[in-house]
Amino acid sequence: MSKAERVLLGDLAEVTPGPSGSLLDQLGNEPDGVPVVTPSDINDRHQVDARRIRRLPYNQAARLGRFTLRQGDIVLVRQGSLGKLALISSHLDGWLYNSSCARVRSRDPAVLPEYLCLHLSSPAVQEEVFRRALPGTVQSLNAKILGGLPIMVPSLDRQRDVIAAVADIDELTLVHRETAQRLDAVRRALLADVFSEG
Repeated sequence: MSKAERVLLGDLAEVTPGPSGSLLDQLGNEPDGVPVVTPSDINDRHQVDARRIRRLPYNQAARLGRFTLRQGDIVLVRQGSLGKLALISSHLDGWLYNSSCARVRSRDPAVLPEYLCLHLSSPAVQEEVFRRALPGTVQSLNAKILGGLPIMVPSLDRQRDVIAAVADIDELTLVHRETAQRLDAVRRALLADVFSEG
């Protein structure tokens, strides 16, 4: 098996910061419009939680075509909650992302989007993100900083192995978390019964 190659994120992916906030000033809670991903919509499983998603009217969204999302893109928070990121699934095709985020779109078929998402969320890369962040009231990253992040690219087979192993771990974690929640509920119910006796 060949060794992993070290490349810069900007050499294998297009990094595009979100549109200016002034272009999103009509973002609201109306049921119609184009959904816009914000940092608060990204959960700790690298997914977009759409329960509180806000939308931009269609006529406003029409001029923001270069900021649309498609399957395999990664939305990475670049202002505020640095390090949060989400892998975009097919049902989010055509959505937008706000100015506090950047879109990472791989242009190298030798890198799987799922692997790139895992790599960007790894402790080593997260530490590098915080080390390189621009200081200020709110820490931030620009496209140049993000493009300079080092990425280790192993063979496609190795990438697939990593993706599968992490998916198995995530599934086990979810099962154990649900079991713990059920046991906690049983414990609370038992104590409530015991202390309400008499």
